[in-house]
Amino acid sequence: MRKIILTGDRPTGRLHIGHYVGSLRRRVELQNTGGFDEINILVADAQALTDNADNPEKVRRNIVNVTLDYLAAGIDPAKSRIVIQSRIPELTELTFYYMNLVTVARLQRNPTVKTELTMRGFGSSIPVGFFCYPISQAADITAFKATTVPAGEDQEPMLEQTREIVRSFNHTYQCDVLVEPEILLPQNRASMRLPGIDGKEKMSKSLSNAIYLSDEPEDIRKKVMSMYTDPDHLRVEDPGRVEGNPVFIYLDAFAKPEHFAEFLPEYHDLNELKEHYRRGGLGDVKVKKFLNNVLQSTLEPIRTRRHEYEKDIAYVYDVLRKGTDEAEQEAAATLSEVKNAMKINYFDDKELILEQQKEFDEAAKERAAAQAAKGPRQPHRKKEQ
Repeated sequence: MRKIILTGDRPTGRLHIGHYVGSLRRRVELQNTGGFDEINILVADAQALTDNADNPEKVRRNIVNVTLDYLAAGIDPAKSRIVIQSRIPELTELTFYYMNLVTVARLQRNPTVKTELTMRGFGSSIPVGFFCYPISQAADITAFKATTVPAGEDQEPMLEQTREIVRSFNHTYQCDVLVEPEILLPQNRASMRLPGIDGKEKMSKSLSNAIYLSDEPEDIRKKVMSMYTDPDHLRVEDPGRVEGNPVFIYLDAFAKPEHFAEFLPEYHDLNELKEHYRRGGLGDVKVKKFLNNVLQSTLEPIRTRRHEYEKDIAYVYDVLRKGTDEAEQEAAATLSEVKNAMKINYFDDKELILEQQKEFDEAAKERAAAQAAKGPRQPHRKKEQ
């Protein structure tokens, strides 16, 4: 079986470091291993419109922002395909067919859906499109017969929903058209879910608690120095708590041995730094300054490459057009297989046409035979007045 990746992001703003450590960094690594036959990265603008229908301009303009972040982070159009979701109508049709295989109750039980609905505060005014986005995501994944989906652990319920749809479809239509995907979690556990700089569970554009890949150096410094830490670590000499401390979670995700050698040579590694913080005698400012240096070192080359790509937006659109056109052909082939399995390929099913013609011919013969058995028809005569 071919090894195929499908992953992507909603274009509602620039990508932040949570996206980077959660999936984007891993995508670049996987792309460069050469271990996959195909890599598709979806700019999920149609999904973004499910809760931004009144602001399409926001989605429209951020398609380029997201693509610039992809290219700057190291996504290579020669190795990975960047695809605009709304430009592939087959995805919408697949979503519609899959809706018949999923109950409302099942969608309501999806933990990711429940979390997203709560975070957005829809109340009883939930857009149907947003409520059904796990089904749309299943269409995205299965359209390209993806075997692997690099994502954070918060997306596991979504992948399980896709697997259920695949199993239900293949069982219902007695085929093996669709492929069950597997999630590929970040190797570094700290990268699975990066908290916001305010200490909230999730870094998010909507919560204004994110550090963006394209942030300028001074913006990064200000955000790092304002980060939430251990609220009980009031004095330098006080013992500090590392677990759940956003500053140390970020260091878990980004710090490398070479960073200590360059920026904090008095410590050999992160474990030594953590131990000092736990026993007391290490201030938050010093740790934050180290984190700032680590992030500046990591993000500077990404930001520089982004500025170069910003000089040729026509090229960025060419990358999107080429990737989308290629992906549309694959999605069309999958949709054809799906419709064949469902037996709704009416114009292409020559056997159906011949079979139905035979049925009608036999019915005509039976009618003719029945009429012959009755004898010739008597002419109808008018009653005499």
